[in-house]
Amino acid sequence: MTHPAEALLDRWLADAALLAPEAGRDLWLAEGSLLLRGWSEPQRRYHTTEHLTEVLAAIDELAAAGEVDPDEALLARTVGWYHDLAYDPRARPGSNEHRSATLARDHLHRLGVDDGTVDAVEAGVVMTLDHEGPGEGGAATDAVHDADLWILSAPPPRYAAYRAQVREEYAHVPEDAFRAGRLGVMGPLAGRERLYRTGHAHEHWDARARANLQAELAELRRP
Repeated sequence: MTHPAEALLDRWLADAALLAPEAGRDLWLAEGSLLLRGWSEPQRRYHTTEHLTEVLAAIDELAAAGEVDPDEALLARTVGWYHDLAYDPRARPGSNEHRSATLARDHLHRLGVDDGTVDAVEAGVVMTLDHEGPGEGGAATDAVHDADLWILSAPPPRYAAYRAQVREEYAHVPEDAFRAGRLGVMGPLAGRERLYRTGHAHEHWDARARANLQAELAELRRP
């Protein structure tokens, strides 16, 4: 049986060969190892290789549904690889996403990825800061938006585990402050007219996501 980290490294090597064919296997391997180390840091509970794996699987599902073509899917996966590479739960809001975007830009340039792709990846990573606004950046960005929010539509046991993992990441925050902060994030999400940008996610993930959100919000508002 393939170890999850090995499976992720194999996926990265396949993507790196498409992104930066001239870089060569040694550089691809070095970058893949750096990515996996980043996603495996000890302060992480939710923003781990499990989340990365789920994001990549969600992009695969959207690609299979025809929401993105192979080039757009590659771009979306590349954003996925880097979008939480920098993650410190004690950082100021927005810091993690902007640091991750900078890392993506620096590392992809080092690999020799073309400027247009690097710009698109950087913009896609920054988008994950708040998942706000209408769809901008094309189909790849829409796929990243939805894949990063796939967890909202997870089966209830996985959603419960996700909530527990997020609470562990913010163990330094007192309970009342955490509940207020969580309400401040999840309440507006639940109030959106449309949670997901792609047709497939809207059709197949929306109902379960809204059920999960409403159940969590009811619990957070309970005295």
